[in-house]
Amino acid sequence: MTLRPFHLAFPVHDLAAARAFYGDILGCREGRSSDRWVDFDFGGHQIVAHLDDAMRPPELANAVDGHDVPVPHFGIVLTMEAWRALAARVEKAGVAFDIAPHVRFAGQPGEQATMFFRDPSGNALEFKAFADDAMLFATGDTEGTA
Repeated sequence: MTLRPFHLAFPVHDLAAARAFYGDILGCREGRSSDRWVDFDFGGHQIVAHLDDAMRPPELANAVDGHDVPVPHFGIVLTMEAWRALAARVEKAGVAFDIAPHVRFAGQPGEQATMFFRDPSGNALEFKAFADDAMLFATGDTEGTA
């Protein structure tokens, strides 16, 4: 099966802040836009920030490996090198981490580097990396992956 790009539309309360965050901090190229939405190239996938003036992010979390993982969230599986570079770029930009960059499920199937932070509208994002991409769907002693 050839991996095809996914499409995700999500609410934001401020398009200018979304452009600055996804464009300047995350490095996403901007695509088409209007006064109510903006397309971004999110690692080859299309994400669309839609303006919702009344947007309120959900405040739900699930316990995963000793952390409260925000739900819902989205992100990309990066190479370890790209993950480290993004972690440094996000930290330098002063973005607060919900869950700081670290390795979870250490020594278990699915061991991964992960970090969580939010965009200016409160949408939760997770970026992760594996030393071995074959571990992406590994099963084992974990209580699930996020």
